[in-house]
Parts: sequence; structure tokens; C-alpha cells
Amino acid sequence: MKLVVVSAGLSVPSSTRLLGDRLAAAVVGRAPAGTPAEVEVVELRDLAVEIAHNLTTGFPGPALRAALDAVAAADGLIVVTPVFSASYSGLFKSFFDVLDRDALAGKPVLVAATGGSARHSLVLEHAMRPLFAYLRAVVAPTGVYAASEDWGAEGLAERIERAAGELAALTGIGGPAFAAASAPVPGPAPVPLPAARGSESVRVGESVRVGGFDVVPFAEQLAAVRSE
Repeated sequence: MKLVVVSAGLSVPSSTRLLGDRLAAAVVGRAPAGTPAEVEVVELRDLAVEIAHNLTTGFPGPALRAALDAVAAADGLIVVTPVFSASYSGLFKSFFDVLDRDALAGKPVLVAATGGSARHSLVLEHAMRPLFAYLRAVVAPTGVYAASEDWGAEGLAERIERAAGELAALTGIGGPAFAAASAPVPGPAPVPLPAARGSESVRVGESVRVGGFDVVPFAEQLAAVRSE
């Protein structure tokens, strides 16, 4: 199994790279004993010049070509970007702009981001998830966002483990035991609702008894509002 981490962090050391490393370690830790797992990290900071040249000339340099090939050949991807101006970084987007349009089709991808404030956490949903949906990747349900205050705080480790488990399941390295363990636990049986009644037999505001509660059907509430 080959796992590729694409990190768009710019600083050294980088919290973006750190988050990518932690996610990769959590995914590899889900593999059964004896299962070979290779992790390759693509640091976009080192490819910035070649990415810019590729955008203007249409031809990748040797280092960028190797990175693009690694992403295309990966069994699963972890993509991590810092948040700039409420979205992914331009370097992050530019890398996926020069990637072959079919390279991610059907490929499992875990999206993650870092930022200075928890207010940017929706970048996972309004920017990253649509991008990889457009590229026809299979995006893990849980994305991981780490604000500055999240490091060392409760909650981040649990989100990392949950997202790693989902990517492991999508790539198949979790195995049958993991699939069974990660299956949703059945909840209580739903409370049966009363049979529909004809409008001629229901008075506005009349309630019905459901699960020990008096419930006024929405249609009746709406009719009462319209009659006021």
C-alpha cells in the first residue's frame, strides 16, 4: 500500500506538515501486522518554481513530474493546506491544476487544513471537498482542521484517528476486522408514527401522541399560522 501526503506548508517547521505526518502515521497504524505500507511526502514548497513554470509552459520539471507520478500511483492521498484568505493556498491549488485531470478518479483522499483560528474550519467543506469532488476523488467523510489552539488540546487526536480509520477503510488496508469494528452501531428502533388521517377528520392544532410526547403535525401548525 502506498500512501502519499501532499503538504502545502510554507514554513520550517510547518504545522501543516506535522498534521500530514500525524494523519499518515494513524493510517499506517491501522494496517494489519506484516502489511507493507509506504509513505511518501510531497512538499509543495520545494516545487513552487517548477509548478509556476508548468503553468506557463505546460511542461513539468523533473521534480514536479516525479511528484505528479507519485500522486497518480498512490493507493490513497492525504492532502493538507494552510488557510489563506479563507481558502486553500494558491500553491496547493496550482499543484492540482497541473495534475492530470483523471489522476484522482476513484482515488481515496483525506482532506485536512491548518489555520490560526477555528473560524476557518469550514474551508474543508466549502473549498477542499468541492475541489476533490470535481476531480472525481473519493473523499473520506471526516476532514481534519487544526487551529493553533488545537495542538495539545482535546479533540484533535480523536479527529485524526476517526479520519485515518475512514481512509484506511477506503484503501482496503483496514481489513475485514477493521471493517466490522468500524461499522455503525445500530440505534434504537424507530417509533412508528400514526397512520395518516384524512384532512376532514383532523382539526387545526390537534395533537397526536408519539413516543410519550404530544406532537402537532407540521401541516396543522402551518395551517394555524396561515389562518391568523
